Amino acid sequence: MNLPDFALERYFARYEFDLPYLLSSSDIETYKLDELLELAGDESRELWEGLSLGYTESAGHPLLREEISGMYERAEAEDILVFAGAEEAIFAYMNVVLGAGDRAAATWPAYQSLHEVARSAGAEVAPLALRHEDGWRLDVEELREHAGSAKAIVVNFPHNPTGALLDRTTFEEVVELAREPGALLFSDEVYRLLEHDAADRLPAAADLYEGAASLGVMSKAFALAGLRIGWIYTKDRELMRRLSSFKDYTTICNSAPSEILSLIALRARNVILERNMSIIHDNLRHADRFFADNADLVEWVRPRVGCIGFPKLLRGPSTEKLAARLAEEAGVMLLPGEVYDYPGHFRLGLGRSNFPEALQRLERFIEHNPSFGKGRR
Repeated sequence: MNLPDFALERYFARYEFDLPYLLSSSDIETYKLDELLELAGDESRELWEGLSLGYTESAGHPLLREEISGMYERAEAEDILVFAGAEEAIFAYMNVVLGAGDRAAATWPAYQSLHEVARSAGAEVAPLALRHEDGWRLDVEELREHAGSAKAIVVNFPHNPTGALLDRTTFEEVVELAREPGALLFSDEVYRLLEHDAADRLPAAADLYEGAASLGVMSKAFALAGLRIGWIYTKDRELMRRLSSFKDYTTICNSAPSEILSLIALRARNVILERNMSIIHDNLRHADRFFADNADLVEWVRPRVGCIGFPKLLRGPSTEKLAARLAEEAGVMLLPGEVYDYPGHFRLGLGRSNFPEALQRLERFIEHNPSFGKGRR
């Protein structure tokens, strides 16, 4: 297996723990351990206090799988396989499903694993390009051209890094384009439950199609990235068997404390989601003002879901140069579109509590650097 460097992760490794302001984080302000434990009910508190730090069930704690299944329309606990984060789940799926000579189609720009792991397994991957000028809309006709020959279709809605979301009719059309030729459908849904308008929420792909796999994680909607807990939901029994067998060669089982803490969070998910959406909505107001005040320099397609957007830099040096200087001079990390092979854009994270201060630092940088902004002094 020959994987290229994971550009986004290498970029974060350089800056994430050294800079005070992360203006491109993909997650929401995390919970502290004592804050999360305050949300525990009697049973989950007892599980936590009596926790044994031994091996866990490979598929995931039965109570955790049951709780995860409750977030879907048709899922049962046996349809859930728990992984050490979404990354392991993606890695396992692509290696189990795809091999030399296979074809896949995947939305782009995208989290690099969604296409590079498939390529490393020997598959040819056709990008399904989303474009700023089209409002980050998926071209269904382009997908139709690939669907007949693709063994797997890989989609990511709610979308990272743009915050775009399909309407239900289009999403159901995507599912049918996979179903008709019998292609597998991998649906990255890690930002599901963070719709800015809950009426826009899509069903899980695995609720609509037996050949689909829906990806979920504790990192995004539940603000618990440090737990490293993700899952795949699928009704495909053979796929579930193969994924379980593959996991025996990766993590074998999950972290016992992380599983119980995830159970606590999911049982209190309404409280957690309300808190997280409040942070996002507050920060969106600051972002709206920023884009209105700097319309000559940057523009965005306002995200409909999640805590990220993908603005476009209208003039000046590259986003890569902007990000490098912003880190050096203002202590702010900005993720340039170059890490997605999509220059001219940058990822903006709306989930952190110090977002207003970080945005102010970006504005001051623009004001004092004429090549990037209006040149105000």
